[in-house]
Order: sequence, then structure tokens, then C-alpha cells
Amino acid sequence: MRNSIQFIFSLILIAVCSATVFGHIGSPGVIVQKEAGKYRLLVSVSPPDVVPGTAKVTVFVEQGLVGTIQARPVYFRSGDEGAPTHDELEATTDQPNRFEGVVWLMDSGSSSIELQIDGPDGKATVVAPVVSVATAQRDMPAETGMALAVMGILLFVLMATIIGASNSDGVLKPGQPKPATLGRKRMIGMGIGSVVLALMLMGGRSWWNSWADSYRNENLYKPLPIEATVQPADDQSVLNIRLDTTNFRRNRRMLSFVVPDHGKLMHVFLIRLPGLDAFAHIHPDRRDTLNYQSILPSLPQGKYLVYADIVYRSGYAETLTDAVDIPAITKTVAAKTDPDYSWLVTEPMGVKANAVGIPHLDDNMVACGKPSASTKLADGSTMLWTDKPSQVLEAGKLYTLKFAVADEQGKAASLEPYLGMSGHAAILRSDGSVYIHLHPVGTYSMAAEESLVNRIADTARTFRYPDAKSFRDSIDTYVARLKQLPDAERNKLLMAAMPNMKHADGTEHSNMVEFPYAFPRPGHYRIWVQVKRNGQVLTGVFDTQVKGNVL
Repeated sequence: MRNSIQFIFSLILIAVCSATVFGHIGSPGVIVQKEAGKYRLLVSVSPPDVVPGTAKVTVFVEQGLVGTIQARPVYFRSGDEGAPTHDELEATTDQPNRFEGVVWLMDSGSSSIELQIDGPDGKATVVAPVVSVATAQRDMPAETGMALAVMGILLFVLMATIIGASNSDGVLKPGQPKPATLGRKRMIGMGIGSVVLALMLMGGRSWWNSWADSYRNENLYKPLPIEATVQPADDQSVLNIRLDTTNFRRNRRMLSFVVPDHGKLMHVFLIRLPGLDAFAHIHPDRRDTLNYQSILPSLPQGKYLVYADIVYRSGYAETLTDAVDIPAITKTVAAKTDPDYSWLVTEPMGVKANAVGIPHLDDNMVACGKPSASTKLADGSTMLWTDKPSQVLEAGKLYTLKFAVADEQGKAASLEPYLGMSGHAAILRSDGSVYIHLHPVGTYSMAAEESLVNRIADTARTFRYPDAKSFRDSIDTYVARLKQLPDAERNKLLMAAMPNMKHADGTEHSNMVEFPYAFPRPGHYRIWVQVKRNGQVLTGVFDTQVKGNVL
């Protein structure tokens, strides 16, 4: 049994490592749902996997009358002054409230798609954070390569022939008889031409290989490695995460300039293998530039996948991954070093080979004529997945995942802000190849949005970073101060930084939380939904199946 678990664990690690891309795992697109002026917009950006390349931009106008939408890329490095002009998105004929277009991303780096909306309901601007990085290297199709090789050989022969002819026939005057040495001169010319052409081809091949190596080693995205370890301390377990810069040839990350995202420098999700039955969302403290540390909650021992989300001052955000063994601890409740820590131990996912089309976990009810799911929360209340379109969802289709909380009497249970918003969600595919940290406004980082919006407002062509140590110390002081504030004051500060988001406000109508998301691949998924009620972070867990063509 133990050997089989280790085998499954190894397969999952391979899947995670092979599917790692910027910002999150296996979900390359960016989804933004925002209220801007009188408009409510749902924006989907599919960045290219090769840079330079085109990003596909789709905008759904959910509220408001829009005449035109224009889009342009704005890089953090060059800002508004170095950005190109806007390109107009086209309204689709089948859906008047849907606009589509492409935007060229010409260079690597932290970027954004700025949308200018104009119409009868006024003007508004929305910024969608997008990191422009190459995540793939294209191989030339074999048929194309063979055709080009044949054409290249033909051109080589023709060029050598032309050189030979110019060396012999070109010296003849009109009417002059051909000398006996003409053929010899022609062959010598062709030989010299062939040598010169061969040297030129060798030089071109050397340049191409050098460029390809540079692309592969310097431009192709590589996640920053981390080393996660757990050490016992006073009958508790302490998680250490070290950012590993060893042999990292190109480090576009400025590690002293990590910024908090809704109040936390690092969001870490721990999920136990193979059943995904133990889950924790914690926020390690920064000890120095490379090291983060946290006391772990009372998680059962086992092997855990580690997903660590961080954001840099430039708006560059990424998910760092590793795996760690958590030993058994003797204390039943570990010290809570952060009031926003949360964890849950539940039943294993239970995915079986013949489970295609079969609902599992709590897909056992119908609400208002639609498939629904429910799960009990730690305080006795119930969380319901409402408005689920079907028991089996579709890969690539954009959904709004809606969840409601009812108290023990079945009445709407008022929710409180959790980290400045109405809720959080984490989604994981059963093999670990897809992971996302979701918010009610989408799949992007709010800290990245703030950095990029401020950069667009800056008129400087080049951004000048402050002193690294002073910046890091000021951020650490701010985060430590936030942690000590009462919930109400802390949430007030966090919500002020996210003005265009719907927040839980404690009214009887705030028992709902919604997340826009498109499952990128078919398979079985587990969803953890986190809300806060009566000062307690509550986590509901749901399983769902997503169909589609296996990639």
C-alpha cells in the first residue's frame, strides 16, 4: 500500500512540474470580473504561449450599454508612455454584448491589458494583469521541414551555379569564342561559391542555435524553485519555505520587492495526497529575503502538495510548488499564529476509474430544478453549490460558481469579509496538474492589479525602484501591523484597496459568494470554498467532474 501511494505521489509531482506556468498551475488564461462606473464586465484574456505573440481578449458586458471597447498592452517596465495605441475590439454578431479581439505582446515581462470602455453609460477603464512570458517552444512540422530542406538544397545548387557562371561566362565579350579553360573556371567558381555558401550556412546555423538556446534558457518561463521542509518544534510542526536561487540563470524576480496580496506576503495551500482529504490555507511570515516560516495547524501526517502564491512590486505574480512530508504531532491544536489561518480534514476524493458521469461526494440534491451540492461546515451551518448547470461540467466553458451558506435553521447566514472580500476558493484537479486560487473578481492577483494601475498613472518612462532593504522593512512592518488589527479595521483597509469588488457586508443578503472560472482540462476536480462567519473561517469542499477531449 505504501509503495502504491509513493508511486501515485511521484506521478502527481511529474504532472505538477510539467504543467507549471506563470501565476497558477494549468490555467494559463486570466479572468477578470469588475464593476467600472455603470458597467459590469467579465473579461477573459488568453495570453500567447510564445512571445512575441497575440493575446485573445474577450469581454462580456453583463451590465451597461457599451458602444466601443478598445484594448492595448501596457508593460510595467515602460508604463503608459511606452505603450502602443489602442486597438478596437469587435462586437460579435451572435452576441451583441460580447466583444473580441487580439492584442500583440511583443516582449516578456509583467504586463496588463488596458480596456477603454465608451458608450451611452459613460467612459470607464479596466486593467487586466497579464504576465507576458513564453511557456512553450514550437517545433517545426516535419512536412514543412522537409519542404524547406528541398527548397534550400535547390537554392544552394542554383546559387553555386550562378557563382560558377559569373566566374567563367561573365568574362566573355560578345562574339568572343569560348576558351578551352572555360569549363575549368566554371567548376572552380562553383567550388569556391559552394565553400562560401557552406560557411554562411554554418554561421547561420550557429546563430540560430545560439538564439534557440537563449530562448530556451533565458526567455522560456521557469518557475522559481522552492524547498519546503517541516521540522518539529515544541510538539508542533513548523513549515519552512526557502526560495532557491541556486543556478537560476535569469532571475527576473526581485525578491526584496515581494508585496502583500490582500494583506499577506505569501498564500500557501497544503493538500494531502493521494485523497486530497486534508487541506490548509496559511500565510507564512517572512524571516529574510529567501525564507518564510509558519507553525502548521493540526494536519494529519502524510505527503502534501505545496502551492505558494507570491506577487512582486512589478505586478509579476506566480505560484511556486513543492511537496513536503508532515509528521504526526502530539498536540491536538497547534498555535494559531495568524487569525486568518484555516484548515479542513474531510473524506477522500474517492475518484474511481468508472466514475465517468457518476456524481460523487454531495452531488445529491436538486435546488430550484438544477443540480446542486451541499456540505456541512464546522459551525453546523450548510454550504450549498447553487445554480450548478449540470452534474458534469464542460472544459473551457466560462462559469460563475455560486455558493450560499444557510444556518442550522436553513435561513440565509450572513457572511463577514475574509481577507477583505466575501470569500476565497481553491480548485485542484485530482492529479495536481491544475491549481487555482480564486477570488470573487477572478483568477488574477489584486496586488498585481494595483501595481499595474499605479504604473499606468505614472508618467515616467522608466520605473525606479527604492532601496531594497528599506522597502522590504516597510512592507514587513505593514503586514505585521495588519495582523494585529481587529478584523473590522483590517478588512476596512483591505477593502479600500479593492473598491470595485462586491464585499460581504454583514446584511441578510450577503450569504452568497461567486467565482468566475473556466476549467481548463477535463477530469475530476475538488473545490474548497472559504468564507467567514462569526469570526471563524469556514471551509466547504465539493467535487465535480469536467468533461471534454482529453489533452
